[in-house]
Amino acid sequence: MNSETTAPHSLRHANLTTVLDVMRGRGVLTGTDLVQRTGLTRATVIAVCDDLIRRGWVRELEPERDPGVRRGRPARRFTVDQHAGCVVGLDLGVATVTAEVADLNGGELARVAQRVPGRALDTTPAQRIETIKSTVDQALQEAGVQSTAVLAVGIGVATAVDRQGDIAAGYELAPLFDLGLRTELWGDRGWHVLLENDANLAAMAERWRGVAQGIDDLAVMLAGERLGAGVLTSGRLLHGRHGGAGEVGMLPLDSGVISDDGIARLARQWGSAALAEGEPTLIRDLVGPDTHRASARFVFEAAAQHDEVALRILDRIARRMARVMAALGAVVDPELVVIAGAVSTSAAALVPVINEELASLSPNPPRVEVSGLGAGAVVTGAVRLALDFVEENMLSLTPAAATSGA
Repeated sequence: MNSETTAPHSLRHANLTTVLDVMRGRGVLTGTDLVQRTGLTRATVIAVCDDLIRRGWVRELEPERDPGVRRGRPARRFTVDQHAGCVVGLDLGVATVTAEVADLNGGELARVAQRVPGRALDTTPAQRIETIKSTVDQALQEAGVQSTAVLAVGIGVATAVDRQGDIAAGYELAPLFDLGLRTELWGDRGWHVLLENDANLAAMAERWRGVAQGIDDLAVMLAGERLGAGVLTSGRLLHGRHGGAGEVGMLPLDSGVISDDGIARLARQWGSAALAEGEPTLIRDLVGPDTHRASARFVFEAAAQHDEVALRILDRIARRMARVMAALGAVVDPELVVIAGAVSTSAAALVPVINEELASLSPNPPRVEVSGLGAGAVVTGAVRLALDFVEENMLSLTPAAATSGA
């Protein structure tokens, strides 16, 4: 293509992108609205909107005539067609697969979760793949859309992912998710698939729809069974050379190198140890007389009723989390640290002690908050990852109207 044809093509592409950027997330806009917001001429705006309608990304709505105005043509009204396609977000945990189908505004159409069969760490790749596929298919069916309407899939995995979007080798759980998630698994569907670490997606979710909206320097700690953090600096995800940024379970602390045990696992382990040692505690009444195995839920419930053993366990967990946050803060200096994941609601009980301990460990401690997204943080971030891809590549994608049936 020579320079004489390249310039008009580039200008047209730039105008299309400009109008789409303005229209996304703003509902219905008139031609006048778009002229004011883009700085383009009215003729250019109308031509671009007509082009986007032909491409399937924009709908023109019926005009609204002002009853007090009898003359003149009513203003044309446009909106991004949120049903021009959909995206899928996937949270692939060790034991559970969660899939969400969302429209192009990020509105949830369906969410489905399934447990992998048997003992999670012993499942075969075939069993895990079957669980993933069936979860996605069920979500599409409940959303009432065809697989051809899917424009992109975002996937979060509980292991490190490098900046190229590949599973990083050398981590304990890497083989569990090395299933051809970007290639072989969806080869028959032709989907655009993006892979990211689960904690990184939780950070994206918090910045999009959580307590970290508008914050550019952020750490989100997924602190359920395992401990990992998603870190944003100046609004950009931090990956590191091998995708290991945020593997805070391996931070060297004053007590040595700790494990990647998360809040839920620590509560269960230390609660079970208290039962085995015969300590008098309300945890015993909650779990019953026939087992020494405590659940994290029962430990938090006992602490809420001022049980001394449970309170001691939570104090110990909180001070450990504070040391992790202090070490992380010394490296990346976040404005906010968010505790996210399945235990986030219960983790609110830890925040006062965490703040107290952080103040003694850091001259400029970050603010600490608890996520309101609960167990859905990762799948919400996966939806955001897929939407980002669609928004950045809209003009090279082909929308397919979502219709009933799967």
